[in-house]
Amino acid sequence: MAVKLPGLCLLLLVLLGLSWAKKHPCPIFAKSCEECIQSGPECGWCTKYTNTHCNTVKYLQRAGCRNHHIYNPQGSLQILQNYSSSDTADGSSLFLQPQQVSLHLRPAVSQSFPLTISTPTDQPITELTLETSEVPAGINITFSSVQRGSPLMMQVNVEAAGCPNTSDSVNQNQTGPWSIQITPRGFTVSLKLEITLQCRCSCTQHRQEKSPDCNGFGSLVCGRCYCEKNLAGSRCQLLSDEFLTRDERHCRRDETKPLCSGRGTCVEGTCQCNRRPNPAEGYSGAFCECSNFDCPYHNNSICGGNGRCECGKCICDPLWTGESCECSMDTTSCLAKNQQVCNGRGFCECGACRCTDPKFSGPTCEECPFCPGRCTALHNCVECWVSGLGPSRCASECGQYNVTMVATHDELYDPKKMPNLCKFWFKDLCSLFFAVPFPGQSTIPALLQCDQPDPASRFSFSFADV
Repeated sequence: MAVKLPGLCLLLLVLLGLSWAKKHPCPIFAKSCEECIQSGPECGWCTKYTNTHCNTVKYLQRAGCRNHHIYNPQGSLQILQNYSSSDTADGSSLFLQPQQVSLHLRPAVSQSFPLTISTPTDQPITELTLETSEVPAGINITFSSVQRGSPLMMQVNVEAAGCPNTSDSVNQNQTGPWSIQITPRGFTVSLKLEITLQCRCSCTQHRQEKSPDCNGFGSLVCGRCYCEKNLAGSRCQLLSDEFLTRDERHCRRDETKPLCSGRGTCVEGTCQCNRRPNPAEGYSGAFCECSNFDCPYHNNSICGGNGRCECGKCICDPLWTGESCECSMDTTSCLAKNQQVCNGRGFCECGACRCTDPKFSGPTCEECPFCPGRCTALHNCVECWVSGLGPSRCASECGQYNVTMVATHDELYDPKKMPNLCKFWFKDLCSLFFAVPFPGQSTIPALLQCDQPDPASRFSFSFADV
């Protein structure tokens, strides 16, 4: 069969009549390692004794199978012979580099390598031919042109569609190796490909008879028990005549609960938990009773984004607590100006102060609206506003406060809204009244009265101090 090089992508499909197994998702109930890895390149097999053997690598890792116990071959490529054209004496003949390549192919996982073809200028290459004797169906070889001219640079891609059906006896050599010759038409020089399919598991060669993991009544192969006659169960723990009636009891927490908590399938007395559409979510436990996603949320995040979900309960990260890990144990936000937690007058809870002294309030328990001296502390601010200097001139005295002038005492003071009332002498024959705001309030109402004052009141004082 010849394939023309000028095309951007040249495809060779060798057909010898063998049937191949179809690709399908990872079968979690696969009976053998071979059945598992042949189902798709994403499927791996846990070679250590566990409840789950066949699944995706990520799922097996989450289930507790360590990487060195996961068999998931992805193929390999080895250059066996790779002389350069400078090593040959005759520069007038065609030259291929490399000369020999060995490929181990996992079905549906491609392997690629570059091929350089150097030719005499008077003998252009027009076609390539492939000799494919004793090669099973499903080996796909494609070429793509990387650089035209001489030397001609090609990219060779090789992929196996699947593993041969073991029930087909036409070809006894099921996995290779097979040899393929890639030869430019009109020349004798060729590239030799040796292809082997990775359809079998190396762990099958290590069979442990009467394994303790199988209670001494079965053989452990690739982490799975193959029980002796009349025995069944994942660990050969059941009599086969009792198995059909007893296995479901091993898959229930008690007689009132559904099989595998309604989240899995009972297989030989062992729960195989269902897979979730989201690969990051999963069920676990002997009865699939646990999950890693059914936990309280806070701020639209599971466990507040400050912990992990285990069996429906949040396990919080350090410095976080609470049912949904919503409460920070960091006291930085509770430090007062004196560097005491909540000014020594409260305790820090979830990053906020809870004041225990009723006279103190505020974010760090530093505000004391009923404490003596509040009138004096606000006097300069109010006097600045009343003097008509305005917010820009009074900012240094007032900070966040705004002073609003009122006309009557009824507007000035409401004991339900203001903690206390202050009175100061202001210029000639005038008294200045203002109310101290509660924490969180920014407006200070003030009243200026300029009637004839009592001579005894010609000094500053606060009603809160009397």
